[in-house]
Amino acid sequence: MRPFDYVRAEDPVSASRAAAQANARFIGGGTNLLDLMKLEVMAPETLVDVSRLDFGGIAEDGDGLRIGATVTNSDVAADARVRRTWPVLSRALLSGASGQLRNKATTGGNLLQRTRCPYFYDTDTACNKRRPGSGCAAMGGETRNHAILGTSDQCIALYPGDMAVALRALDATIDVQRSEGAAERFSMQDFYRLPGETPDIETVLAPGDLITAVHLPAPKGDRQIYRKVRDRASYAFALVSVAAVVRMEGGRIAHAAIGFGGLGTVPWRDPDVDAVLVGEKPSAAVFDAAADTLLRGAVPEEGTQFKVPLARRVLRAVLEEATA
Repeated sequence: MRPFDYVRAEDPVSASRAAAQANARFIGGGTNLLDLMKLEVMAPETLVDVSRLDFGGIAEDGDGLRIGATVTNSDVAADARVRRTWPVLSRALLSGASGQLRNKATTGGNLLQRTRCPYFYDTDTACNKRRPGSGCAAMGGETRNHAILGTSDQCIALYPGDMAVALRALDATIDVQRSEGAAERFSMQDFYRLPGETPDIETVLAPGDLITAVHLPAPKGDRQIYRKVRDRASYAFALVSVAAVVRMEGGRIAHAAIGFGGLGTVPWRDPDVDAVLVGEKPSAAVFDAAADTLLRGAVPEEGTQFKVPLARRVLRAVLEEATA
């Protein structure tokens, strides 16, 4: 690990200003960043510690919930209000990492975790996300844990997380303290950026911008499911995961919000998939139509072709359960 300076922030504004300097990074739990620093994938010259800042914990916010950026994944998953009203989020968190990591990982840090693409981690290989313009060694390489949606000719790296997939289905928003002092709120859709020609730019955050909270609105559906298919029963990233928030009225689907993991370069949600379902009576034909809509733009590599039929089966199983 390379030498670095350490700054303990006193408040969000001073933290943002300290991290706005060249090659500085925030650190909360450090469960992803420290690994990347040890491998010299990332080599920040300054770490700004925000772990001791008070972002308000977990608090009711009208008919929703506000989760502070430094609240740990374990605390969010165990919160009685989350388990009762937003259970898809609790289930997604409990399906990720291990108990030890969830005890350290923070809400803000989880949103910013970086891809686990092995070529991103290997500094001897080409990676446009790590070193722009160097190429993408994943293309034509080992791609079992890569994306099939939202890819470009510059990058096929998969977004690896679980929490953000559930947050997309819940229409969560993210509060950001800008380095120049202003505060701004983003939808999950607007927060993440597709790789396009600049896969190294993963979110809308500029240097020094600090996530301060996540807001959960009142859920629009009482049937919430998170299903994760992976190579091992625990401590493994998703091959395909589905977060579903559904409401039934009169035997028809009145609301459907479906998030997907293991498929996209960002936490994935396609509004056209939701639109195919809303207003329909549950049936195999409707579920297949939703899968067709989801996968119409899929670009699988040789190693990820299995994800197409797998995603179809997982989505259908989740929708059958959610609408039963």
